[in-house]
Amino acid sequence: MKPQLLKVSTDLVHSFNARRDIKPNVNNHWHYHPEVELVYFKKGNGTQFIGDCITPFNTGDVVLVGSNLPHYWQFDGSYFDTGADATADVSVIHFNENFWGDHFLELPENKQIKNLLKQSKRGIQITGDNLKAVGDLIERVIYAEGPRKIILLMEVLLAIAESDNTKLLASMGFQHNFQESEKDRINAIYNYSIVNFKKKITLEEIAAVANISPNSFCKFFKSRSKKTYSRFINEIRVGNACKLLINNQLNVKEVCYESGFYNFASFHKYFREITGKSPLSYQKTYIKKQ
Repeated sequence: MKPQLLKVSTDLVHSFNARRDIKPNVNNHWHYHPEVELVYFKKGNGTQFIGDCITPFNTGDVVLVGSNLPHYWQFDGSYFDTGADATADVSVIHFNENFWGDHFLELPENKQIKNLLKQSKRGIQITGDNLKAVGDLIERVIYAEGPRKIILLMEVLLAIAESDNTKLLASMGFQHNFQESEKDRINAIYNYSIVNFKKKITLEEIAAVANISPNSFCKFFKSRSKKTYSRFINEIRVGNACKLLINNQLNVKEVCYESGFYNFASFHKYFREITGKSPLSYQKTYIKKQ
């Protein structure tokens, strides 16, 4: 399962695509596209996959995903249960970086927006007090017409660029623009890890997935991802643990084992190493914000 190239449709009267989705299963597969994507979850909860970053997404979140960065949003199972009353409300904007002309971003006045789009290659999560204001602007883009539509999009991007409350998502080492001969191998490793992170994955097993020898695998993976495979798989497991802690349906020990850790001490060690907090402290911090 490699990320699929998604064709983003536009009409003849607009230079970029802006829409509202009320179904939770729209484009919820691992994909990428040359267009930049801006998403506002007015209603919605689940898990987001941005490059090699796996974190929960929640109502109110805003995310900016750069050109050709693989991603998808997996809504929680409660949205698909028979008779479920959970509803989604998501505003989505897709635009090419040069839709306003090849030289527009080179204007000195647009340096902030140009730098923002460069940063978005790793995915940007918008946080802080202006989150609601950014979300409202995104909704206005969808319903605006004429020059106002483009002006509002610039206002959204400028508001994000000027914000001190943003977080880069994919790691600096994450790359999707590998050589063509390597893409299938990297995607096979990545997708196998996402599907099987809850069980112990041996070096021999993941090397077989990549179709290279165990001795060569470690060097190959680190040279492409800038991190060890053990670090990569632990980031996936900790990302899952974060989601479970926020859901607050399991105790910390149950979260440990549900996330693929078989040693409680190791779980605490890697969780603190990756998030900077203990599992319980992370959960309490999030719950206080609610």
